[in-house]
Amino acid sequence: MGNLAMNAKHEIKPGTSSTLKLWIFALLAAFMVGGYFIIERLFTGLSATNLSSITPWGAWIAFYIFFVGLSAGSFLLSTLIYVFGMEEYERIGKAALFTAIVCMIVALTFVLMDLGRPERLLNAIIYWNVTSPLAWEVHFYLVYIVLLTAELYIAMREDLVRAAKKNSMKGIVARLITFKNSTINAATKKRDHTLMKVLGTLGIPIAILGVHGGTGTIFALVKARPGWNTALFPIIFVISAMVSGTALLLAMYIIKKKAAKQPIDKEMVQSLSKMMAGFLIIDLGLQFYEYLVGWYGLETEHLDTLATMMASDVSWSFWGVQMFFGAFIPLIIVFWKKTNQNINALLAAAVLIVIGIIGVRFNIVVPPLVVPVFHELPWGQYFPSVKEWMVSIGVVAMGLLIYTFGEMILPIEDISDEVNEHAK
Repeated sequence: MGNLAMNAKHEIKPGTSSTLKLWIFALLAAFMVGGYFIIERLFTGLSATNLSSITPWGAWIAFYIFFVGLSAGSFLLSTLIYVFGMEEYERIGKAALFTAIVCMIVALTFVLMDLGRPERLLNAIIYWNVTSPLAWEVHFYLVYIVLLTAELYIAMREDLVRAAKKNSMKGIVARLITFKNSTINAATKKRDHTLMKVLGTLGIPIAILGVHGGTGTIFALVKARPGWNTALFPIIFVISAMVSGTALLLAMYIIKKKAAKQPIDKEMVQSLSKMMAGFLIIDLGLQFYEYLVGWYGLETEHLDTLATMMASDVSWSFWGVQMFFGAFIPLIIVFWKKTNQNINALLAAAVLIVIGIIGVRFNIVVPPLVVPVFHELPWGQYFPSVKEWMVSIGVVAMGLLIYTFGEMILPIEDISDEVNEHAK
């Protein structure tokens, strides 16, 4: 027990342990409060929401596609490291894979909350309708999560073997999930590198075509909703995933380093910021053409959808959250010489982009459903209820708890040098 305590001190520095405890306590409190409303929703059904037969999708579906995008974007960013050899981003490689897994768990939990009969979740897997894009999407998710888990394990294997020699929490976990004869040498390193490249290469089309592109396809194939029914929709989903995934990982990296009072790789942060801004510019360009074609098409339902998004009492979500705070301000920060060298400013840009993408997801889901398919029908009206917000807080807190405890028991961060130092 004495050795375990000493090693624990090495893993959590005295300056950060109180912060970590406060963080975990806050997340547990949020999860418990949200958990009450989650249980209530499971017992009372969708009556806890402001959803209706006119607007059957709302906040939970918006958060679902938001977190699927974070997952796909994080994974695709990891392929730059493990497939394309961009070693300057290697510091966030394992964090990107683990983030992708956690975000998928959160996304699927939001879907579970939105299902009218959540106990029938497995029906989509057992009774596979091969002509249904949604059924294919469910199976793509399963393959994607298995692939992410395998890739993360291989990425951590070297650190797991080293950590297994320690009498700490990470050491105990490492011994449980590694083989007794696991070794590290030139041959195993080469093998792991090859496996990572193969899995990453296989994962690229799965993430683009099957996971987030597939999610966009589900929307795009709904012909009754002109605001969704466009070939650009799946592509926009993939590009916005790269925007949000890069922004999330950048923000997480800076925040964790600041909380732990560790040095920040400024060059990597600036490079990631420029990449994030580049993806955002491409995303804005695609959105512009999407809106332009819809406007020039002069289809009444499409024009009404654009008007609802940009010129109604909820247009603050588009102009304020999505465009001003989520795009204009971050681009100014990244490209203005007075701010693009400042770590805190770049952190603010990344956080604003993540928030802006949430606005994008709400604007994708809600306005097209508010507009009736036939003008004789009543218009929809939707804003999330308090219970919907509380459930959302609980689900997000669950995801943050999984990530936090995952970092505590797994070598997500680059700990090779630290382990070697303490092993001496």
